Amino acid sequence: MIEKTIMIEGRPARLKSSALIPKLYRAYFGRDMVKDMKQLTKAYKTYHDLPEDATDEEREAAELNMVDLEIFENISWIMLKHGGENVGETPEEWLDSLDGVFSVYEILPTILELWTANNKTTSVPRKK
Repeated sequence: MIEKTIMIEGRPARLKSSALIPKLYRAYFGRDMVKDMKQLTKAYKTYHDLPEDATDEEREAAELNMVDLEIFENISWIMLKHGGENVGETPEEWLDSLDGVFSVYEILPTILELWTANNKTTSVPRKK
């Protein structure tokens, strides 16, 4: 289990990742979180790895699409809910409760960090 507190709208919010997260994700959204995280990681890497001199067209093409944004919103909501935050019964309810818009690109690295840290194995394989 890994936890991290981030700021959303100037307020602390606790994200929690554990082995339970993929099961919760499947129960709430009927989707495979491992597959969705791979897609989200790839999309973020494309955006993050843009050269400084990238054109506006290149930057726009690298931004998260609607499916990636929905995956981000769902995973954020699940990790916040698992962290004990009051995020309502659905991601839409949580998003509607926010006063403004927050930067996906500020929060997404933390979500990817938690996911990666939670999936690292601590076991040492036996020698054959």
